[in-house]
Amino acid sequence: MSNPVLVEVLRGGLVESRHAGAVAVADAEGGLVLALGDVERPVFPRSAVKAFQALPLIESGAADRLGLTEAEIALAVASHGGEPAHVETATAMLAKAGVDASALECGAHRPSYAKAAQALIRAGLKPSALHNNCSGKHAGFICTACAAGIEPAGYIAAAHPVMREVMGAVADMAGAATSGPGVGIDGCSIPTQAAPLAAVARGFARFGTGAHLGPERARAAARIRAAVAAHPHMVAGTERFCTEIMQIFGIRAFVKTGAEGVFCAAFPELGYGVALKCDDGTTRASELMMAAVIGKLLPLSEGEGQALQRFLTPAMKNWNGTEVGSLRPAGPLA
Repeated sequence: MSNPVLVEVLRGGLVESRHAGAVAVADAEGGLVLALGDVERPVFPRSAVKAFQALPLIESGAADRLGLTEAEIALAVASHGGEPAHVETATAMLAKAGVDASALECGAHRPSYAKAAQALIRAGLKPSALHNNCSGKHAGFICTACAAGIEPAGYIAAAHPVMREVMGAVADMAGAATSGPGVGIDGCSIPTQAAPLAAVARGFARFGTGAHLGPERARAAARIRAAVAAHPHMVAGTERFCTEIMQIFGIRAFVKTGAEGVFCAAFPELGYGVALKCDDGTTRASELMMAAVIGKLLPLSEGEGQALQRFLTPAMKNWNGTEVGSLRPAGPLA
């Protein structure tokens, strides 16, 4: 099945590029409210399901035993930019678990937020694992292990007790594989589990409403949503789509990006979950696809509509800051 073109790139009044993709919007029963393209083909949702991966941190009681704050819980589902607040919060989480940054097994890279990377260079410092966009998630895994008296070393392996719980949560929420060809290795070295977009969307509908979840899981999901709504900067950072959308909509919209053009969302008031993927893995297109879905589904106040508009018609600028083109929703998203 060929996926439809959902985003067009304009330059000089002509369509320069096109991005195809698939979108699934589901309710908690699994009924599809919207299906564009092949929503049954398994994809790797990657970081878009960090909220599911963080459920054991709450359900196990680790967050309470270690006294994690809302900001720290929000960082546990983050793909952050490595800004000082992100690094400081990850450091605090590890300290509460009784370890330091050497316990992180996610690897090091420069902060993805350019100004934070430049500040690090000016200070003559090298990036550490704390600057990894996944350090909050990994700190959450370590907290889960330490609070239970489990040795955290090797937590990235599928056989580790904490990772078994994490993979089980993703499997339960999204109908994801736990072994075989549907399990790969993510950029931060933990397992990543494939699942159809339709099943992932259903999982986010349940995450947003608590429907078809046990009482403990429903409470954990609600706690994560509240933490993220209160601290959206922790989830991504300055000039990032996820943070800015959740600053606009608060508890009404949980959104989370993943690598290779995946985006997921929960709209609790509607009872809907969303999972989408841009075929070519382009973030600029997946962000626009999610903005278009928000514009189609969520009732918007005048202020919300105005705030969303710049995400629906994002401009492209060259190195001189000159506007040279734009993107727009296309096909069934237009």
